Amino acid sequence: MKIGFPRLRPPSFWTTPQVGLPSRLLSPLSNVTAGVSAWRASRMTTAHVDVPVICCGNLTMGGAGKTTLALDLVRLLTAQGYRPHVLSRGYRGSARGPLRVEPGYHSAATVGDEPLLLARVAPTWIGRDRGETARLAVAMGADCLVMDDGLQNLTLHQDLRIVTIDGATGFGNGKLFPAGPLRQLPRQGLAAAGAAVVIGPDRTGVTARIPGGLPLFHARLIPGPEIRRLQGRRIIAFAGLARPSKFFTTLIESGVVPLRCLSFPDHHRYTRADCERLARLRREEGVTLVTTAKDAVRLPFWLHEQVTVISVELLWSEPDAPYRLLDLLRSA
Repeated sequence: MKIGFPRLRPPSFWTTPQVGLPSRLLSPLSNVTAGVSAWRASRMTTAHVDVPVICCGNLTMGGAGKTTLALDLVRLLTAQGYRPHVLSRGYRGSARGPLRVEPGYHSAATVGDEPLLLARVAPTWIGRDRGETARLAVAMGADCLVMDDGLQNLTLHQDLRIVTIDGATGFGNGKLFPAGPLRQLPRQGLAAAGAAVVIGPDRTGVTARIPGGLPLFHARLIPGPEIRRLQGRRIIAFAGLARPSKFFTTLIESGVVPLRCLSFPDHHRYTRADCERLARLRREEGVTLVTTAKDAVRLPFWLHEQVTVISVELLWSEPDAPYRLLDLLRSA
């Protein structure tokens, strides 16, 4: 029996090189969005703390790999003897913060899915005011801070701003939301950046748009060791990401071809009906359900036990690239 799921994704005209009619019609709203963002920025007070602050963010709406980059740098900092804490907005969580995330206590519905993943690696705080959460983190022993997202948040001084770019989509059609995927114009965001990281093959020529003096690094996403257990098995993959196809392509390129790929919206909160349908698929078709770590934290415990979770890691084009990024932070 074939069971259908809603398939929602960013509008296709966001990634079309030619600016079409939908983008032109929405351009006036983009001007309003830009004006509101500028007004909010003018009202923000920038806090300073006595430890280095590194921000991993993007100029587009979701899906660029900033959280994976933040996790990679946090692990490296910890291995070098530092005590990094992570600051996050807590997107799609009901708690406003500031508060420290406790994986055994908080849920994705409370603090968001990405903070739960980050809290498994280092102490993680959520709150819209990054300056407020930064002061709490420093008081609790942090000697450096990593911001997951926040290039457009000026409530905390950032010593190193890293722009994360999805190589497959680049800057899309080059238009601000909602006419396009941009949160901020590239010329503005890159001018204030200390480095840029392109994740995945550059399919849009975005590398050529990076200013010559800006340090540029390349990496790609690879699945974690769990992928080996799936070789030769019948699987159904599901994901609620900005671009679920990235996860499905990663599986296929690793030699694991799903019988079916089910897409959900980014940060999707799996309902009881969703979970029961997934469990029914597993029983009726005798398959292994496979999803991402980000999706897994949004599943109820009873379904989580029936799903194989695939982690994702960064493979740098140059092995010393993350160390060079940290050198930029130290020099800053």
